[in-house]
Amino acid sequence: MRRPLAVLGLLVVLLAACRSSGRAGPAPAPEPLRPAWQPVSLPMPPGLSGRLALRDVASCAGRWFVVGAVVDAAGVTHPAAWSSADAATWVPLRPVPRSPYGVENVLTAAGCRDGRLGAVGGKSGGVHGNPRISTWRQVADGSLVEVPAEFEVFGGADAVNVGRIAGGPRGWLLSGNRATGAAAWVSPDGAEFRLVSAVPGLAADATGRPWVADGTATASGWLMVGSVLASGRTGSRAVVWTSADGSAWRRAVLPGGGADEDLQRVVRAGDRVVAVGRRGEGLGAWLGAGDAWRPGGGLGGAGTDRPGRVWGLAARGDGVWAVVVGSAERAGWFSADGVRWSPVALPVAVPAGSDRTVAVTAAGEEALLLVDDDAGARVWAARGPWGPA
Repeated sequence: MRRPLAVLGLLVVLLAACRSSGRAGPAPAPEPLRPAWQPVSLPMPPGLSGRLALRDVASCAGRWFVVGAVVDAAGVTHPAAWSSADAATWVPLRPVPRSPYGVENVLTAAGCRDGRLGAVGGKSGGVHGNPRISTWRQVADGSLVEVPAEFEVFGGADAVNVGRIAGGPRGWLLSGNRATGAAAWVSPDGAEFRLVSAVPGLAADATGRPWVADGTATASGWLMVGSVLASGRTGSRAVVWTSADGSAWRRAVLPGGGADEDLQRVVRAGDRVVAVGRRGEGLGAWLGAGDAWRPGGGLGGAGTDRPGRVWGLAARGDGVWAVVVGSAERAGWFSADGVRWSPVALPVAVPAGSDRTVAVTAAGEEALLLVDDDAGARVWAARGPWGPA
């Protein structure tokens, strides 16, 4: 019996050594938060019929907005927007187009300032079929009025894209890109936008070609996020741009770990700014306070569909939440501090694909989720705390 006992003792010693070596297996994935998502019904705007094509959501100062279009039986699009005081009961806004293309605009991006909506819309047309971009602003009577612009403001030979819209104390910011590099459009009141491009900080130069993905207002002005494809490199680096007035921009490349990185969405959350984007094989957050930035936490196993896609990012009263490509149990992510992220169960999965739209917004303990895919356009709202009890 001595040999079996000796073998047993050796096994015990080896097991103890394995435990003390610190080489524990991967921690189990945390159980997702499970908000009580409730479907939201958007009434058909008066005089229209067809299917809803929803594109973006926004909220501020106690108001909630959804924008998109109505596609009639003939396939013609009509601009559409809705407003709510509680994210539960919605009323259509009256669009007032001011151009032939505006009549058929699809509203693709929404922003909010002082409880009023600002939007970007577009309609393909002209000889080359390029999108004709318009901006829209909500006026005192509640209607949403198109703001026509000279073709070269958003189009022309250098046009690439007009992406997101953000409102803030200094007015409105549009973020996008031109053939010359990154671009911004600014306006104090939404009545007319001024293009800022081909200037130091925004223009492509010897250090690389920039790409802007999103923008937000900050306490000191404006901030945009994106990436730069450095000259002589195959990968991208995460970049932020800052400006006090929207005219002069300063570009800062964030320190990285050598892997491909970009910033796809940004939101102001209290005194800090949180950005989320691609970090190597997955997705991660960056945290900004003033001019100082540091890496935040990774969003679990999210974003493994290469390249990782961040659909939306919003600030709640108890933290920030993001929606990325993933299953219903792993497409939503919440963090109270930008460092530790927990999955948030969504009512549907968020698959990859360019033929779908996903958008999020939040205020206080309320969250709004929009998904427009092969199954149609749907909106859900959830109320209640997500942070630790």
